[in-house]
Amino acid sequence: MSLTKHSREAIAPFDTPRTLPNALLRAREAVMDRYRPMLRGLDVTEQQWRVLRVVQEAGEIDATHLARTAFVLAPTLTRILKSLEARDLITLRTDAADRRRTQVSIGTTGQALLQEASQTRAQILSEIEARLGADRIADLLEMLESVTRDLAASHTDAPDDK
Repeated sequence: MSLTKHSREAIAPFDTPRTLPNALLRAREAVMDRYRPMLRGLDVTEQQWRVLRVVQEAGEIDATHLARTAFVLAPTLTRILKSLEARDLITLRTDAADRRRTQVSIGTTGQALLQEASQTRAQILSEIEARLGADRIADLLEMLESVTRDLAASHTDAPDDK
């Protein structure tokens, strides 16, 4: 859907609530509001949840790759990993081939926590799908992935400002 001249004029240049970043944040909040009660019940933060899910899906993952995949800054990931390891939710090991690297895997307690949450998570997704429709969600995901690719490509294609 493209903005017509009329609709562009209807959006003031400083109409902050109608900016793309704020619209994306509002949509994220609307989705996360449904997950937060589950996360509170599990006593994990949103960032810890993302880390646990990525580690579960990966089986074992390098901490640097984990930070990128879970969208967590490296210093924050370090704190998260210490916290999750203290709770036996993950295990950390030094990579034998490169001792500077840390490998992260899901612990037995972490696997149990994710299993405990699986039914609630499925129910939340089902409620969202009932409200939005599976096709609409699929279209939205495709569009967001396309936007991400296009903007990432245009960012790397941009000339240096040096």
